[in-house]
Amino acid sequence: MNTTSTARTALITGASSGLGAEFATQLAARGHDVILVARSRDRLEELADHLRTRHGVQAHVLPQDLAEPDAAARIADALTARGLTVDLLVNNAGFGTCGRFEEIDPAREHDEIMVNVVAPVDLTHALLPGMLERGSGAVLNVGSTAGYQPGPYFAVYSATKVFVLNFSLALRQEYRGRGIKVTALCPGPVETGFFDAIGTRKAAVTGSFTTTEPVVRAALRALDRDRAYVTPGLGNALGAHLTPRRPRTLVAAIAKRVTRKVLEPERKPSELAAA
Repeated sequence: MNTTSTARTALITGASSGLGAEFATQLAARGHDVILVARSRDRLEELADHLRTRHGVQAHVLPQDLAEPDAAARIADALTARGLTVDLLVNNAGFGTCGRFEEIDPAREHDEIMVNVVAPVDLTHALLPGMLERGSGAVLNVGSTAGYQPGPYFAVYSATKVFVLNFSLALRQEYRGRGIKVTALCPGPVETGFFDAIGTRKAAVTGSFTTTEPVVRAALRALDRDRAYVTPGLGNALGAHLTPRRPRTLVAAIAKRVTRKVLEPERKPSELAAA
């Protein structure tokens, strides 16, 4: 069991599937109690039962739609009511929209911003004060390699991931020396369902995919080592390193050409389940 993490109880958003479920699994394997947050109560209960049986940890279920404006307040109230303390916050929940900007439902994009941006900010506001009082704690925010560059046809999604990375880096500097770790995970394509709507041509846009297990393992290792951010995979890390060295307009133009390969003229915008 890895005991280098400062966390004892971890709250994971988007825990019903994908990276969130893998975070819960690996943290439980380390001996951490987990608090599982997502919309689907049934999926959360199934995962919680598995973790209790397999790892002997406490697993709490908090069903909540993070697109709701008071989502973080409801979660905080539920934690207080149950007497739960959070040592590690994993802001993992998120989803993306894909398509020509003028064709995408603005209401759906608003929900995207609420889940990807507002919820992490609100949950960090709710839980960070307790960590500071105890003198220890950690926040792990899940971004994306999409946050390293403009994303034509993923305009709002890529913008939310820019926010996640910069938010993480800023908080890290603010709370250095106060016992708080802040790490951003910026993965490339992961087999989580995000690109399902793209179908057989998804590789033309994204290249090779990886599974959730090595991505989460890399994220937790980076958190253990108090790293600012991590981009798992040599190709992804190299691309992330080189992208800032290129003119942003050139990067955007290249991204447009690559992404457009999967956007057929008659195709309607796709709502993609996120990692």
